[in-house]
Amino acid sequence: MLTAIQIVVGWIANSQALIADAMHTLSDIVADAFVLVANRKGAEAADAEHPYGHGRYETAASLVLGLILAGTGTGILVSAATRLQDLGSLPPVGVAAIWAALLTLAAKEGLFRYMLVVAERLRSPMLMANAWHARADALSSLVVAIGIGGALLGFGFGGAVAAIIVGAMIVKAGARFAWDAIRELIDTGLSAEEVAAIRATIAATPGVVSMHELRTRRMAHQVLVDAHVQVNPRISVSEGHRVAESARRRVLASHPEVLDVLVHVDAENDLLGNAAVEMPDRQILLDHLHELLGIGPGDIAHTTLHYLGNRVEAEVHLAAAFADTERQELLQRHLATRLVGDPWFSDIRLCKAVAPK
Repeated sequence: MLTAIQIVVGWIANSQALIADAMHTLSDIVADAFVLVANRKGAEAADAEHPYGHGRYETAASLVLGLILAGTGTGILVSAATRLQDLGSLPPVGVAAIWAALLTLAAKEGLFRYMLVVAERLRSPMLMANAWHARADALSSLVVAIGIGGALLGFGFGGAVAAIIVGAMIVKAGARFAWDAIRELIDTGLSAEEVAAIRATIAATPGVVSMHELRTRRMAHQVLVDAHVQVNPRISVSEGHRVAESARRRVLASHPEVLDVLVHVDAENDLLGNAAVEMPDRQILLDHLHELLGIGPGDIAHTTLHYLGNRVEAEVHLAAAFADTERQELLQRHLATRLVGDPWFSDIRLCKAVAPK
């Protein structure tokens, strides 16, 4: 209704500033439509084609909206600048224009106050942002009212100057929308302060020795986090998983904007190199271990391998046949001589065998 009133009155009263503000009002309608549609689509659950959800629909809508706003504002700027070059031929502005501008100003300010109350009650960041957008629109209508008032007082350039200011505000808003969307689409990370806060939360998790990599990226109004944490290299896989899950839950609880966290568990800082991947597979190492010990696979109950640096440490749990302490000590001395200069193993520890009951 405001858009229609501004266009009709602006046309009849020869007010380019009022028509420019009408285009601004119309762009708000388009923006809200984009927000509603994208928000509904973005809220859909993840599926096979979109395993991370549909949040980027909001990003795409923001990019399209930004381009539309920038184009609209540029058109207003060009038109107003052209009219400003030939002020002598401009028809006088009608009094009805100032009344329409004041009506628009009052309506937008009232809309701002209404949305602000609802946004605070619902605790909705999106609605809060939209409320302050309405306040910015009210300020642009104030500029238009001042420009029209100047034109009515004999300053013929007032309306064109007001149109230029409004056009510049529209271009600025559109450029900001588009730029924020582009930054998100190219996976720009969070600010240094936000990353530091998430890093501190993960580092404080019991069981995390250190953290050597943390990556973040936005998806609509939420954040995805990837973290590499270092744990004690000799704990079990299940304990390492528990540490990672604990870190994930702490981040989700402390940082509401985070949608999900992927925690990668490392036994050592792999930024310094990961020589472990170049080491032989488990079965090859076990065969070599049997040769070093001079015993067969049936004499070993269980073996735990620790890939650390460019070597391997082994914890060998002997079978019940080696419950005899003297036989186990003899095997350990035999091993000490053969382990010197071994290309793969840096240490092999024999764990005490348990005698059968």
